[in-house]
Amino acid sequence: MNAQLAVMAAIRGGVFTRADARACGYHEADIDYLLRSGGWWRVRHGKYAVHRLLSVVTEEDAYVRRVAAVLRAGGPAILASHQSAAVLHGLPAWGLDLTTVHVTSPCNSGSPPGVHRHIRDPVGPGVLTWNKLRMVSPARAVAEVAATAESVPAIALIDAALYSGLVTPRTATRAISLLPHGADRAAHRLTLHTGAASVAETRLRLILAKAGLPSPIPPPPSDPEQPTGGILWFPAERALVEFELRHPYWREEYETDEPVEPAPTPSDPPFPVETCWLSWADLDRPQLVVDRIRTTFTLARRRSGVRHFPLARA
Repeated sequence: MNAQLAVMAAIRGGVFTRADARACGYHEADIDYLLRSGGWWRVRHGKYAVHRLLSVVTEEDAYVRRVAAVLRAGGPAILASHQSAAVLHGLPAWGLDLTTVHVTSPCNSGSPPGVHRHIRDPVGPGVLTWNKLRMVSPARAVAEVAATAESVPAIALIDAALYSGLVTPRTATRAISLLPHGADRAAHRLTLHTGAASVAETRLRLILAKAGLPSPIPPPPSDPEQPTGGILWFPAERALVEFELRHPYWREEYETDEPVEPAPTPSDPPFPVETCWLSWADLDRPQLVVDRIRTTFTLARRRSGVRHFPLARA
C-alpha cells in the first residue's frame, strides 16, 4: 500500500474503496490482482482493507484519525500544520509528539483539549486540499517540524521527505525562509540531513557523525534478489555495520520503458573482513554504538594487516 492510500485508510478506520485506490495511483489491474492474491481483503461490498493491517491500529493511525476529525469539525477556517500535516502526507511520526493536533488559523476562536492552534494571519503560502482536508504542503510541514521538534526526529522527518521526493532541498529551503519563527534552527537541521533510507539509519548516521567516525556508504549489490538495506559499508576500514531496519522511508517508484544503466561500482573493492550488528535498542545508547564500531574497525585492521616474515631468522 502506498503512503497516500495508507493515510486515507487510516482516516476511514482502516478501510478504503476502489475509488480511493484509483485516486491514489492504483490501476484497475493492480487492484484486481491484490484482491485475487489476498493482499487486500474485501471487507464488505465496495470496502477493502490490507490483510496484514486488518486488526492492527497503531498510535500513528489513531493520530491520523484525530487530525482528520479535528479538521472536519473545524471547517475551512483551520488547516493541519506541523507534524499533523506531516502524517497526512504519509511521512513518519517517529519521535514526534502525537498527543496534540496542530492546526493553523488566522484567528483565535478557542481550541478543544488536545489541539494547539497556531495563529497566523494570513495563514501563509503552501496550503493545499487533499481528500477534503486542508493542510500545509509537505515542504512547509517539514520546515515547521524542523523549527519546533527535537533534533533527531526533525532530521529523520527531513530525511524521509527528501527520500520520498515530496520535498527537495530547494523547496525545503524556500519553505524555511518563509517561517515566521525558528528559521535559523530549521535551516541548520536541513544541513544535517543524512541521505538515510529509514529512521534507524538516520539515527545511526547521526551517531557516527557526532563521534567523528568515517562516513559510510551503501555496500555494492552482490545479489539482485537480496536488497542491501540495513547495511553500511566502510571500505577503508574493511568493515560492515548491519543494523535492525526500523521505520523505512517510502519512495514512489515510477515505471519506465527506458533501460536503466547500473550504477558504476569500484573494480575489485576491498572485501569486508569484520561485521558489527546493532539492534534498534542499541541506538538508544550512542556511546555503546560508537565503542562497538570502533572495536570492529580495530579487529578488521588486525585481520587484514600484512605480516612480514623475518628472513634473517630463517
